[in-house]
Amino acid sequence: MRSYHVDSGAGIAGLSIKEHPAPVPRMGEVLIAVRAVSLSYRELMVLRGDYVLPVKPDVVPISDGAGEIVAVGPGVHTARVGDRVMGTLFPSWQHGPFGVQHLPQLGGSLDGMLTELAVLDQDALVPIPDHLSYQEAATLPCAALTAWNALTGDGDGLRPGQTLVTQGSGGVSLFALQFAKALGARVIATTSGPAKAARLTELGADEVVDYRATPDWPGKIRELTGGLGADRVVDVAGLLEDSLRAVAIAGHVACVGFVSDAAPPLDPRVLFASGATVRAVAVGSRAQFLAMNRAIDVNRLRPVIDRVFPFDEAREAYGYYASGKAFGKVVIGL
Repeated sequence: MRSYHVDSGAGIAGLSIKEHPAPVPRMGEVLIAVRAVSLSYRELMVLRGDYVLPVKPDVVPISDGAGEIVAVGPGVHTARVGDRVMGTLFPSWQHGPFGVQHLPQLGGSLDGMLTELAVLDQDALVPIPDHLSYQEAATLPCAALTAWNALTGDGDGLRPGQTLVTQGSGGVSLFALQFAKALGARVIATTSGPAKAARLTELGADEVVDYRATPDWPGKIRELTGGLGADRVVDVAGLLEDSLRAVAIAGHVACVGFVSDAAPPLDPRVLFASGATVRAVAVGSRAQFLAMNRAIDVNRLRPVIDRVFPFDEAREAYGYYASGKAFGKVVIGL
């Protein structure tokens, strides 16, 4: 079998392919023939050396993957050979709140999915919805689950008729748009340029704000909501002050990431004046993954995939993703 390996901070050029004997699953483990993986922003952080969680030396990268079980170890009772499955990014996080005990993660402190064969614990698996391909399923473990948690994981959740703001056309934002429409919400998407605006409208966005043409996009959000602001904002850029200006009093801002080390500090007076809840979202538990899959299945949702690269062109896939040109997910097929 072949696997890609990299050291944190080595960059895309540091990716190398190594050959290994095929692994044998131990007690409670399964062996998966990986069919596809997908890239997310965390993968660029791992390669740059600024990922916020530990990364082991010579790690097999990428947390998100889907495949077929080809062997099971002793004591496996929840999975069978032939099952189509995905792995959870935090294998031990089954349900409830996140805690330090769940920090081990695929593609970081644990080997990830950019490999032909992967061994995972049976409790770290979720089944693939029947209508999705392996390539589509590979997009779900990080970006989709983060979006689902952002909309539903605070105990209240996005409700029909409420207004959600999404930012840009990355994986989390596109999944949030799709989930919000399935939940009966109004979606105002922000983006750069008419081409992306048109595609967001095709995906169901009720209004689209071009933040380049309208730099005061929070003001435009308030205009579109009759001065009230949106009920929820999924902030993928780390520009929390803008999000708080766009959200309604007592609204909810889900902070799911940041794209720059130079993000301005948050003025606590802005936070206090908004009366909003700001919640940091770190993917989600296996229980949330299963709930999300039920929603995907019932609504027959399909992820937006921009481009699929072959396994031998993983470096090219990383480079394309890093260019920022993709609309939707970048996938590596095996």
